[in-house]
Amino acid sequence: MTQACGVVFEGVSKAFNDVRAVDGVSLDVRQGEFFSLLGPSGGGKTTSLRLIAGFERPDAGRIRIGDADVTETPPHKRPVNTVFQSYALFPHLSVGENVAFGLRFTDLSKQEKQRRVGEMLELVELTGYERRKPHQLSGGQQQRVALARALILNPALLLLDEPLGALDAKLRRGLQIELKNLQREVGITFVYVTHDQEEALTMSDRLAVMAAGRIEQLGSPKDVYENPATPFVADFLGVSNLMTAECDGRGGISLGGGTLTVEAGAAVPAGEVMVAIRPERIEIELLGGGTANRVRGTVTEIVYVGPTMQVNVTLDGGQAIQSLITNTGRDLEFARGDAVAVHLPADALRVLLEDPAGSPV
Repeated sequence: MTQACGVVFEGVSKAFNDVRAVDGVSLDVRQGEFFSLLGPSGGGKTTSLRLIAGFERPDAGRIRIGDADVTETPPHKRPVNTVFQSYALFPHLSVGENVAFGLRFTDLSKQEKQRRVGEMLELVELTGYERRKPHQLSGGQQQRVALARALILNPALLLLDEPLGALDAKLRRGLQIELKNLQREVGITFVYVTHDQEEALTMSDRLAVMAAGRIEQLGSPKDVYENPATPFVADFLGVSNLMTAECDGRGGISLGGGTLTVEAGAAVPAGEVMVAIRPERIEIELLGGGTANRVRGTVTEIVYVGPTMQVNVTLDGGQAIQSLITNTGRDLEFARGDAVAVHLPADALRVLLEDPAGSPV
């Protein structure tokens, strides 16, 4: 397999008419990592992928793959291959012929081509499916054929544009793990585009959250999830409680009629701020327990969602908050309408920047 290559964007911009699809993005995808571009439709992630592939040319900035500046290099001369959501398999060709399609212009012998096809089908666990046609395969099997066809050309970099988007949720979750294991086995760089937060968190070594053509935050899945830099990231990546509070400028905030300590987030002067906390970090307690970082509230709803119980509480200050409590099989100590203490741990509360984080490297 070809040695993996990283990708570098240096102030890359791309506009379509009056829309800046990619807006001054600087980015460094490391050699051999599974990197995801995550964001809503129109955020710029697919355009970024097309710029790496060479299907689009940037209006400004430079793109490097490995040590080579490929800004003006046509797609067929880049060490890159792409897997699309539609898979784009040829319906009249067999599985083996689809996988071998990219080898048709090489000078490999027929025996060598067959050997390479066999290796790829073994890699994606489809040995014995060589003679089947695409319509005889499940969606997950078709996705594996598309991967094998892309990998047989030994790319240094594989681009994947929402390749699991057409599959049902259960199959998609299973293939997430398979795809990550496959990336580890072949050892090349994967750049993966998705709007699915679970996919990005499950598979990525690092991810970039994009919105309006810019990178709002870049980091490991744990870092971006646990420490969102902006309200957009906190709200888009998973479920988050976003609330306004009054900051004293010394690490304390006033929220829900109480004074709380905040250990994480942006250093901001005194005044109104936006704070976030994940619902699984909130603890709901009966009144009369501890007092540190606790505010009073009233339970407004309890929803059974299987693995967890969703508890909605209105704080005494009027703000609504949601908690997720692990389902242990025991009944909760409180019910709808009860007055409770809401514990908001200092290390779980985060003060957010109102402005986008820009395009971090």
